[in-house]
Amino acid sequence: MIKFLLMVNKQGQTRLSRYYEQVELGKRASLEADVVRGCLARRKEECSFVEFKDYKLVYRQYAALFIVVGITENENELSIYELVHNFVEVLDKYFSRVIMFSLDKVHIILDEMILNGHIVETNKTRILAPLLALDKMAES
Repeated sequence: MIKFLLMVNKQGQTRLSRYYEQVELGKRASLEADVVRGCLARRKEECSFVEFKDYKLVYRQYAALFIVVGITENENELSIYELVHNFVEVLDKYFSRVIMFSLDKVHIILDEMILNGHIVETNKTRILAPLLALDKMAES
């Protein structure tokens, strides 16, 4: 099960966070700081899967962004690794540049892909359908 997803820049600033389990607001900042510090300190040659407290972390770097997913121990790391890549491809398809995005729309994309910590959709066309419908309504 997916516990959280973070998008952070190279400076360690959180650009987006999405939690799929209850974490107190006070503990979120500490958790994010520890996770980011642990992932950003790793070299490119090192594995993208890290054991961290009660989680396994799966992360990928895209340009200046790191996407980090915290998962349970029984979750498949490679499937989450591919999910992150698929997520970036969807962002790139919709926004043309992953670096520039609207947080509201990114949350809609995440909601289409992940529900209650479980992957529910990977087809890019079906993921983007609600956003494209909203865009079409806005043009009218």
